[in-house]
Amino acid sequence: MQIRVGYELIYQLPQPTPMIVTLAVHYTRASDVIEPDHLTTSPPVPVRGYRDSFGNWCSRIVAPPGRFRLAASGLVNDSGLPDPAVPQAGQHAVEDLPEETLLFLLGSRYCETDRLAGTAWGLFGTGPSGWGRVQAVCDFVHRHISFGYEHADFTKTAWQVFNDRQGVCRDFAHLAIALCRCLNIPARYCTGYLGDIGMPLPWGVPDFAAWFEAYLGGNWYTFDPRNNVPRIGRVLIARGRDAADVAITTTFGPNTLESFKVWTDEVVANPAH
Repeated sequence: MQIRVGYELIYQLPQPTPMIVTLAVHYTRASDVIEPDHLTTSPPVPVRGYRDSFGNWCSRIVAPPGRFRLAASGLVNDSGLPDPAVPQAGQHAVEDLPEETLLFLLGSRYCETDRLAGTAWGLFGTGPSGWGRVQAVCDFVHRHISFGYEHADFTKTAWQVFNDRQGVCRDFAHLAIALCRCLNIPARYCTGYLGDIGMPLPWGVPDFAAWFEAYLGGNWYTFDPRNNVPRIGRVLIARGRDAADVAITTTFGPNTLESFKVWTDEVVANPAH
């Protein structure tokens, strides 16, 4: 199948404002790209690209005063298959983990492992290990948090959402990540496109999505405590320790986001004539 992905963000800016934009389809999907999702700006400004410490593609710009538009549209191939489930994937002893995974055992800006360690072991310490333990974490988080866009708060941490019991998809991911790390399972935050392909109507308003990956059985696997069912058409943009590492835009100055649109649509081939 093919998926059209893209976005349009419109800002009002009172002064020239440096920005970092992290919205390109992740390099791991490079072989799937049919039409690249090149960043365009209106009015046009110079764009400089770089890879951050996690390998994500970022763009640096200086937005001019006034109305400023960021947009991109790309086309990617997708298997059309749901997220894989590998129940036999086992948990590694910490001493056997690859060095590159160890960072994802540590606490981070939004994932306070020190505050949640006792809770994590109390809830999941006597249950299954490996895949079953991560799924138990996702089941708990899915039940524990009430989803609602009105609960969005960019300062909210895993500890806070555990106590507030309400949030958006990033909060689901942060709490699950923190609990997994407390249980010695490397977990990293992911952001990207996830539409409602294969899901029953009515569909929600399109938005960027957050999920996480856990390291089990020698591989990173996708888990999504917000939806908690395998989904079709997930297109990764960036990975990091938590949302602080993969903000879609980082703006170094006052600004107002006037408009925000995201699309993730299956492209249906025209029937033969």
